[in-house]
Amino acid sequence: MNSFTLILRDSSSVTRIDGVASFVGEDASGSFGILPGHARFMACLELGLARFRRHDGVWQYIAMPGAVLYFKDNLLSLCTRRFFLDDDYERITDTLTRQLLAEEEALREVKQSLVQLEQEVLKRLWNLGQE
Repeated sequence: MNSFTLILRDSSSVTRIDGVASFVGEDASGSFGILPGHARFMACLELGLARFRRHDGVWQYIAMPGAVLYFKDNLLSLCTRRFFLDDDYERITDTLTRQLLAEEEALREVKQSLVQLEQEVLKRLWNLGQE
């Protein structure tokens, strides 16, 4: 039976999963699937869940805050800041809701702080130029 290998990379680990029969993900254009032998393919996955099935028929879910996906020569690589794996849909949905969305909110707060800092620096530079 044909299969491919899934490599999951985040900021602190690499996980290799052999014997993957199919993968389902979602990018800005919608959901798509990948089967063994698929043509070379690249996409940016959206925040949320992707899933893959091994040959035993069990689906596993991947929760992530978006990822870059690259498929070539039966090797599927996902690169993301962080991911969670689980075969229980309800449990991983709860994990996604609690942890990844909280992380996204913290990131937005950091970005807002940087914008305020930049505005303050520009204001001080303007005032120095006026003197």
